[in-house]
Amino acid sequence: MTGDSDLMALRELVVGVLGDLGDRTTHSTLADACERLGLPTPIPHEEGSKRERVRSSLDALADADLPTVAERVLLHERLDATTRNAVQDALWALRGAVAIPKKARREIARALDVQDLVHSAGRLRDLLDQLWVLDDPLSFADLLGAAPKGLRREIDRHVFRNPGDWSTEELFENLGAFEAGDARFARFLEGLVSPDVIPDEPGQRYLVDAINQHLRAAGVELRETGEDGGYPVFQVVASGLARTRRPKNLVFASLAKPDLRLSGALDNDIEIVKNADKVLIYDRPIPAGGLRWRDLQDWWRDTHHLAGEDEAKTSLYARLRQCLPANSTEQRNLYELYHEIHGSAVPNLPVLLPEVWLHWDPKTVEQRGADALLRQRMDFLLLLPHGQRVVLEVDGSQHFTTPDGRPDGTTYAATMRADRDLKLRGYEVFHFGTAELRRRDEARAMLQQFFAELFRRFEANRGTA
Repeated sequence: MTGDSDLMALRELVVGVLGDLGDRTTHSTLADACERLGLPTPIPHEEGSKRERVRSSLDALADADLPTVAERVLLHERLDATTRNAVQDALWALRGAVAIPKKARREIARALDVQDLVHSAGRLRDLLDQLWVLDDPLSFADLLGAAPKGLRREIDRHVFRNPGDWSTEELFENLGAFEAGDARFARFLEGLVSPDVIPDEPGQRYLVDAINQHLRAAGVELRETGEDGGYPVFQVVASGLARTRRPKNLVFASLAKPDLRLSGALDNDIEIVKNADKVLIYDRPIPAGGLRWRDLQDWWRDTHHLAGEDEAKTSLYARLRQCLPANSTEQRNLYELYHEIHGSAVPNLPVLLPEVWLHWDPKTVEQRGADALLRQRMDFLLLLPHGQRVVLEVDGSQHFTTPDGRPDGTTYAATMRADRDLKLRGYEVFHFGTAELRRRDEARAMLQQFFAELFRRFEANRGTA
């Protein structure tokens, strides 16, 4: 579960930044300012001063909505670099990050020639400005026009104007990179190899290879996860979780076993032969950030020629719920509670895909016999950033009993073997017992904690802030 101390630290920072919001607005514009920042509606202006109205909104801010408000603060508020970094660090601490040991950081710095990082002074300076504190606080002398002092001037002198003065290790040391949080250091590495800093693919890949030699020893790597204007984009991921393969066919929400055929075997194109309304096939590329509800809703709206977002959202939700087994209250509870718990945040979260076909065989299990695939469908699938795939299974009695209800070790062994096969193919599998999903109130608390931890571990709600 997310640490209370992390939430408290982020709340304190947000309150500190927005405490004077009333001084920067009028009574008539305060409600709009709160809405823009994602804050609850303040009390009416007849019931208090602007400062009291701001306090009422901040007091009503739920922990679950705090990260969204922090992101909007970073986007809309004018913050000095020190405050910006403090808010970012607190926000990123909530989400978790892949650990990058200090030893690996030092080794990376010693392995890189600082001039390989300076494809353009302006480009590198922009990256440093986004992540580090380069300027000292303004002093009285600065206000009188004295030349400002600080890290920015030192970097200009020792890195840009006099190449060779500083090594990469000295640059990292002065930036504070060795002591920085894991999330900030990861974003620093991602920025150094990004097309924004090095618009040269061979140069990008050269640095990635040099960095990965030291990251991989720590179970981490820069992994290519997408592209930007034709250039590769790399993100820091845990080596054991990253997957290079992207789904080619996503067949899900089936009401019955689909009748399919390959209409283009070379391109792996799937055609529904009959009963097209019995199954859904998502035929768009899976984004590097995973498949989110908004992606699926856009696809649904376009393929069904729906005019409005509300109609698309409502009809898609109903269609996915329709495919859940009628005899499994527990699966329905998991699906419904996922949406209830996350509410307005659902569009930007991974879509919970029900009844997803892992294997498809035109023959039945009886026809195939001993060669039958062990598990043909998954109860739920989440496609997360970096190609990570998470399966959620609701374990009814069919996982460990015979069809007539007798406990059966062979059935249970087959279930365990199917799990092992999934994990070896790169899936993470989580099981729920029907007993823990049967009562909605108890299930809600458990699922709220589970999904918070899941998204934190897999960086499923990692933003750009």
